Amino acid sequence: MRDIRDDLPLDGDSPVLPRAAGWLAVALALALLVLVPAAAFWGVRAGALQNLRDEGLAAAQSRALTLESILDRQRAVVAILADDAMVKATLQGEAPDRRDAVSAKLERLRSETQSTVLYLLDATGRTIAASNWNGPDSFVGHDYSFRDYFRLARPTAMEFALGMVSRQPGLYLSHDVRDGAALLGVVVVKVEFDALEAAWARSPNATHVTEQDGRVIITTDPALRFTTAPPVVPDSLAIALPVRGTGWTLALHVPTREARQTALYAAGTAGLAVLLLMALANQARRARLRAARKARADRAYRAELERAVTERTRDLSEEMRERQLAQARLSQMQSDLVQANKLATMGQITAGVAHEINQPLATIRLLAENGQAMAPDGPAGDNLARIARMTDRIGQITDQLRSFARKATGEIGPVPLRPVIEASLMLTASRRKASDMPVHLPDIPGDLAVVGEQVRVEQILVNLLTNAFEAQEASPDPWIRIGIAADGQHVTLTVTDNGPGLPPQSSGQLFAPFATSKAQGLGLGLVISRDIARDFGGDLTADDPVPGQGATFRLILRRAA
Repeated sequence: MRDIRDDLPLDGDSPVLPRAAGWLAVALALALLVLVPAAAFWGVRAGALQNLRDEGLAAAQSRALTLESILDRQRAVVAILADDAMVKATLQGEAPDRRDAVSAKLERLRSETQSTVLYLLDATGRTIAASNWNGPDSFVGHDYSFRDYFRLARPTAMEFALGMVSRQPGLYLSHDVRDGAALLGVVVVKVEFDALEAAWARSPNATHVTEQDGRVIITTDPALRFTTAPPVVPDSLAIALPVRGTGWTLALHVPTREARQTALYAAGTAGLAVLLLMALANQARRARLRAARKARADRAYRAELERAVTERTRDLSEEMRERQLAQARLSQMQSDLVQANKLATMGQITAGVAHEINQPLATIRLLAENGQAMAPDGPAGDNLARIARMTDRIGQITDQLRSFARKATGEIGPVPLRPVIEASLMLTASRRKASDMPVHLPDIPGDLAVVGEQVRVEQILVNLLTNAFEAQEASPDPWIRIGIAADGQHVTLTVTDNGPGLPPQSSGQLFAPFATSKAQGLGLGLVISRDIARDFGGDLTADDPVPGQGATFRLILRRAA
């Protein structure tokens, strides 16, 4: 027999890639090292720029709406004053001694409307009343006939200019006051935007408002006021929106430096990932070559017959293993089929029972309502009303049972916690009174609510309370304690009993279907309760068993805002 070691390479030999394949591998590695970080950079940058653009558009819309709201309020002020009887009488000269009263009225309106100055011009453009009439910078007596807001008030006009007395920039809105076709005067309101500009300046997004001719009038940079609109700043996004009813344009510049930094970080991370993958691939290649050399060395010391026996033994072992795995899969599938049949049968029985209960339940409710109508007052009437309410609750529970096999359609919303706990205790009152078992309750805030559905949350609590009652049937000193702990996002309810506690061997199967230690139990109560809690975004857990102590279950639910 020929020794096969003569056909194998010597120890230390390794396959050598052809020169063309080696250069191709190097080129591919360099291409990956360049293209992957570049793709990551441009992809992340595009996404970050789109997010910045969306955020900037939302901010620009918010600022434009705020400005429009201010302008609408001030337009309404001058429009109302233009029809004011006291204002017209003063302009017509019927009550010249009432000018101070008009000024006082304008002063009150200025404070209530958050304007800067309100003043009244006669037909010649001279101020006869103003909200600052009793101050050192009073407008009373000043001639504003040269202002566009006076000359162009047909019936309204607006002008953004520097104040002649205050030397402060602001918007002047005017409305003419007429008696028929005759011009009596003009009502003017001045609005300064210092607070608005200060609020905008707290954002990194530079903002300015320009008139139709491109002149800046409102800006987060006072140095730009009354100049032409600045060009777009490099590394920024420009967003422009019209201001309704003015011909103005609001421009907002969003810096893109953060998007570039994020893209650079992503490109660096992608480059490091490519380098790591290349290093891992090279290490795997070297390991494969070492393993191949070792395998060839091992095969060189075996005889051809021994190799054939080994291969046959391996084939038989593989066949036996596959048969064992197939048998195990068959057994598991049969067990799963039996379990599925049980669940299907249980669902049919539950739906049938729930359907059959509805008719006698409706009869009980009708009789209770008739009895309440005949005896509306007194303890009997109260008990009949309580029976009617309890039939409604039972009807809701049967509806939940019938819809258990399909997707729930109940609306999830805020559920006050105190009524839920009180209702659950009332539903289990008969069991508790039979054993004279006290239930210790904490102080429950009236406004504490969780996210869920009232009947289904009550279903969880009734199940936990019932389990606690059954666990303490042989206990000499039975009691139940309900605890509540709330933080900003979750509310945790604990139900603790004084029974023998959970057996250590059952902790792993506590929430498994059909796993129960009760002689008549189905092992579905805790499973359904946990599913309900998780439907609401919460969870149901049990504390680890402690010898000599009772069981503690924790119901975690999201806190309602």
